[in-house]
Amino acid sequence: MIELLRREAVYLWYYFSVQLEQIFKYWVSGMVLGSLVSVFLKEPVHRAFRSMGEKRLGIVGIVIASALGIASPLCMYGTIPIAASFSQSGITADGSCTADRACRDDWLAAFMMSSILLNPQLIIYSAALGVPALTVRILSCFLCGIFAGGLIRIFYNHQPFFNFHGFEEPVSRDTDPNLLFRFLKNLGRNVKATGWYFLAGIALSALFQRYVPTDVMTGVFGGNEAFGILMAATIGVPLYACGGGTIPLLQAWLMDGMSLGSAAAFMITGPATKITNLGAVKIVLGMKRFALYLAYVMVFSFLSGLVVNFIYF
Repeated sequence: MIELLRREAVYLWYYFSVQLEQIFKYWVSGMVLGSLVSVFLKEPVHRAFRSMGEKRLGIVGIVIASALGIASPLCMYGTIPIAASFSQSGITADGSCTADRACRDDWLAAFMMSSILLNPQLIIYSAALGVPALTVRILSCFLCGIFAGGLIRIFYNHQPFFNFHGFEEPVSRDTDPNLLFRFLKNLGRNVKATGWYFLAGIALSALFQRYVPTDVMTGVFGGNEAFGILMAATIGVPLYACGGGTIPLLQAWLMDGMSLGSAAAFMITGPATKITNLGAVKIVLGMKRFALYLAYVMVFSFLSGLVVNFIYF
């Protein structure tokens, strides 16, 4: 019995150490880039978003807002106050749209949707999955934001969609006058926030590789099958806790036969239904529109998976 446990521990350590060696550099690079963006580029990105309110960009504004959402390093609880301050610039005191400035909720939807799904740090993490998966992740998240904004523009034109009452501008924690110390403190917070999830993801990946046969993964998530995409979209809901923590799992699953379409579905539903993100979204949407949000996420992730598999098979 002891010998069996020792042998299993050796196998698990092997899988753990191999994947740690493969992914660690991406995690470190993501930490560094995320902190650099947060300390030096966060304000320019948000100023660019706010400055859109002074321009009549029309539908082009949706595309720009989705790109800026991806560039923003903030979590959803940090993004909502930014969107709230932007929203108030185009809405009168009673909540209706001003005559000379239409409500920008379509832009807000695009910005917030893509911000939920992706950020500069997670882009670097995802490079560990390979160029095809990285490309699919960036494009699908970008388009998810654009389509969300487009739907708001079509069905809620000149009608407020969000309720930002009670949200205030977040207080920045990057206030150290010394830029180097400001960066190092931010980096330390990033490592503390994601480190345990990263290691837990590698540990789960090692368990999957050791105890879940490859043909099972291929049978469930492989091939050009709608069922596999739907399953991947569904398990993204309970399994996703942190972007860095899911990269090891996705890498192992892709190696074991998961289709790229199934991975795409997982990469959309995971962050979109992360429990902390859902809490923030529920507050600003209300129950009816929150249900619409969940339906949109599931439908878009499923269709994205089908399109990706059609292209790559």
